Amino acid sequence: MLAFTFPGQGSQRPGMGRAWLEHPSWEVVEEASAVAGRSVARLLLDVDQDELTLSANAQLATFVLSLVVLDAIERVGIEPTVCAGHSLGEYTALVASGALGFDEGVRLVVERGEAMHDAAEEHPGTMAAVMGADDDAVDAACQRAEGEVWVANYNAPGQTVIAGTFEAVARASLIAKELGARKVIAIPVAGAFHTALMAPARVWLRKSLSDTPFTEPEIPVVANVDGRPHTTAAEWPGLLSAQLCSPVRWRQSLETLAGMGATRFVEIGPGGVLTGLARRTVPDALASAVATPDDLDTLVNAVAGSETLHSYAAAHQGEHLYTSERVVISPSAGVFEPVAGLGAPGPGGLSPQGAGIAAGEGASVAVGDLLGTVGAAEVRTPFAGIIVGFLAHRGERVAAGEPVAWLRVQADGA
Repeated sequence: MLAFTFPGQGSQRPGMGRAWLEHPSWEVVEEASAVAGRSVARLLLDVDQDELTLSANAQLATFVLSLVVLDAIERVGIEPTVCAGHSLGEYTALVASGALGFDEGVRLVVERGEAMHDAAEEHPGTMAAVMGADDDAVDAACQRAEGEVWVANYNAPGQTVIAGTFEAVARASLIAKELGARKVIAIPVAGAFHTALMAPARVWLRKSLSDTPFTEPEIPVVANVDGRPHTTAAEWPGLLSAQLCSPVRWRQSLETLAGMGATRFVEIGPGGVLTGLARRTVPDALASAVATPDDLDTLVNAVAGSETLHSYAAAHQGEHLYTSERVVISPSAGVFEPVAGLGAPGPGGLSPQGAGIAAGEGASVAVGDLLGTVGAAEVRTPFAGIIVGFLAHRGERVAAGEPVAWLRVQADGA
């Protein structure tokens, strides 16, 4: 069982997009720039550390690069069973699961970054990682500091992050050492994230979340706020709103993923922090990161032979899987929309040109039936058979040559 995890703010580094510049998945950057109204390529290639660290820049750059990597992974046919994302990464996980559309995700991340930047300007603060102390000791240190400081991240056994005003974090850090912490490391961030000091950002973002359409995710996403899987669209606006002022329960999320059966954790995006946290929290699981095209090759080799991996050709006519199974390929890049409604059979039992099929399992299709559209291009099946399932979500951006539907046909391919 494969779990995808997505990093949050803090994983960014200057020039982190350079390795992907010549990869076909770089088109994600161009599409995100059009939605965001600014050059994401510049953030990924040209800005220095100081400019990239600003919340509005760091969040957009990390989110988009994670989606570039995800797109590259999807192109080779590897898909997760469950997802989770650390803080900002939760938005990436929701796009990956189909719960949040690409355009909507970009817009929300832009607003989130700006809202958190302004909140940090209004209520300055900082964060620090406490190493070698258990959760209760760190929480007690925050309580004893008698100031505005709280636990912000439960990252892994023996690794907790605190956040608050500069003075309160300094006091809590000293008390944590008295209670047995091995060391406390200052984190160079622009605010006290996941604390009450982010309340202005929560007020700002709440309306945007309520106005954003969410759909039922195709796979569960484990939430930061409670460390539990969620599969209902209506829950996510409230969860994402609460996340701004609540601690990230990442250790609990990893334990939940393992409890759901995840045996391989793949961190998708810049950095590799989540991979280390997974190894500490779930030592029996396999954990790896995909941040560059070379990492992608390593992942493909690692899961080769798995039923989740198929090598897809970019031929418009489709690609054979097994004797009785086929996939239908997207003819172009764009947003996939399956058709609704079942076309009436035409002469000889075949559906007429232009007829549609229901977007669900078990529907019968004939050669030439319309499965949906990718942008302005029609997706028609070159095979007759039964739909096993759709491999692209409604509203998902797909690449040319990417599989969108899986059919079961007769052994001769008729």
